[in-house]
Amino acid sequence: MKVDLAKELYRTWRDNSRKSRSVNTTETPREKIGDPQSLSSVLSELVTVRDWRQGIAEGSLFTEWVTVVGSDVGSHSTPISLVDGVLTVQASSTAWATQLTLMASTLLKTISNSAPGALVEEIVVLPPGAPSWKKGIRTIRNSRGPRDTYG
Repeated sequence: MKVDLAKELYRTWRDNSRKSRSVNTTETPREKIGDPQSLSSVLSELVTVRDWRQGIAEGSLFTEWVTVVGSDVGSHSTPISLVDGVLTVQASSTAWATQLTLMASTLLKTISNSAPGALVEEIVVLPPGAPSWKKGIRTIRNSRGPRDTYG
């Protein structure tokens, strides 16, 4: 599943520009420029003004995957991407891919409870990647594979 980064950046820019036109954000200026503020209040204001809450929630879903879904499921699966509400997860074996597919609705509930703000509407489970037999610079396209070299 390939993601076109340019299209995603354009969609983000377009959506943010529409939001900024429709909603006039009024920032409250500080009384004095030299007034100290706590770092947490400055960061929370920055997150609110830039509308980063969903992105932070989705990023924390990836970094905290094992704690969100549990150690058993987390050790046998890896989140790959989250695009337009579709979370793609790769399993460590075919059996775990089947199990995760059956557990998809339960995982959606767990993710919505553990990572609020992350927009996950669907989970797509990929099986483990197969080994690639293509090795070296002198491989032949449309050939029979590794059996070609055995004489």
